[in-house]
Amino acid sequence: MSDAIIGRKAEQEILRQRIESNSPELIAIYGRRRVGKTFLVRQFFKDTFSFYSTGIYEGTKKEQLGEFTRQLERYSGRKWKTPTDWFGAFAQLREYLELIGGDNPVVVFLDELPWMDTPKSRFIKALEYFWNSWGATNNRLKLIVCGSATSWMRENVLSDKGGLYNRTTRSIYLAPFSLYETEQYLRSRGINWNRYQIAECYMILGGTPLYLQMLESDKSLTQNVDNLFFVQNAPLYSEYNFLFRSLFKEAILHKQIIEALANKASGLTRLEIIAATKIEEGGALTKALRNLCDCDFIRQYTAFGKTERGTIYQLTDLFTLFHLRYVKGYRGQDENHWQNMIDSPSRRAWSGYSFEQLCLHHIRQIKRKLGIAGVQSDVCGWKGEGAQIDLLIDRRDQTINLCEMKFSQSEFEITKQYDARLRERAEIFRAATKTRKALHQTFVTTYGLKKNMYSGNVQSEVVLDDLFVE
Repeated sequence: MSDAIIGRKAEQEILRQRIESNSPELIAIYGRRRVGKTFLVRQFFKDTFSFYSTGIYEGTKKEQLGEFTRQLERYSGRKWKTPTDWFGAFAQLREYLELIGGDNPVVVFLDELPWMDTPKSRFIKALEYFWNSWGATNNRLKLIVCGSATSWMRENVLSDKGGLYNRTTRSIYLAPFSLYETEQYLRSRGINWNRYQIAECYMILGGTPLYLQMLESDKSLTQNVDNLFFVQNAPLYSEYNFLFRSLFKEAILHKQIIEALANKASGLTRLEIIAATKIEEGGALTKALRNLCDCDFIRQYTAFGKTERGTIYQLTDLFTLFHLRYVKGYRGQDENHWQNMIDSPSRRAWSGYSFEQLCLHHIRQIKRKLGIAGVQSDVCGWKGEGAQIDLLIDRRDQTINLCEMKFSQSEFEITKQYDARLRERAEIFRAATKTRKALHQTFVTTYGLKKNMYSGNVQSEVVLDDLFVE
């Protein structure tokens, strides 16, 4: 296996520029768990840190300070007394860093920051004081802070109410891999599947590098899925619960919302979420929805023609969707569970919805194929009396793309009945919204449309290969 960094070109360029700068740098890197934040930093710097320490999951303040001190001893080569608070810990760190001579950058990497911030520890206050009193005046210092609890990072580091707001010189949001990066990564591991199989893999694991790393090159995708989720002691069987526990203090609330959204493909409004979950209206719900959006589990959008009161929340995390559909209720009866569902109605329904979500993750590639990459547009959905459009691209050039997304093993054929339905849906949409824009029927499919007397009514096509571009 290659340890080279796959993709992440823009992020690496940001790091390179900041490390070569002649000023102090406080760089915040955030993104969901398992997405490769630590790997990116460690590989970029080849572990040549002046100091590195990581938080301990569910560790106490004493345990966090003990680990911090052990790392200080490792890097400095001398013994230190374990401090009783974070102000003492950062004072010791400063003392050590001031002794590092030369002109090279002094790179400090603090990983899993949210875990260090135990209740009443005043960790953020101490870090803020360390930076303001000394770090911000040291041109050689490059302090990199990292965290998976995206909502914590936003509240404490990036938002205007956070203790380090306006102190960070650059923030880097690390997203999951795209299809293009996923293909590159799999090839680097000797996995040479076709793009249909890679897309199906993406629909199960998302673009999460750690999950992709678990795939075995000598097994088919189906065998890999059974081994990861359905055999005894499968490594990803309990991942969903751990993911939520490690990201959110109120994980039960967040899971209630997610599981309500999983039952409604087109999404729910805030009032519908309250009705489905019995969660009380108020700040806790607002915060949970914001957290889930921040961590890329759900998206929020305003339905076409609606005001903010029409905001819809939709589950878009592919790994979570797969878990809730197939893993949550699984009781270990069949170690070939996924293989035996190869052509079931349930699997076909799941793949249709998951492919729609995959397309939402690749809007940039879709717009490029349509030749509208530079055209300002809104991406949303619409639901009216007797018709629904899961994806429409409302463009400033007086055009709306009404998108149909179809995951099929061959060319998709538009029948006479389906053609009639498409035309009827467009007319219902036009009448309900009173739009005067041109309506373009657009199909996003795996292998394109089968040419027949109805395919000519489609103005634009996007195929799976078009989604595999940077």
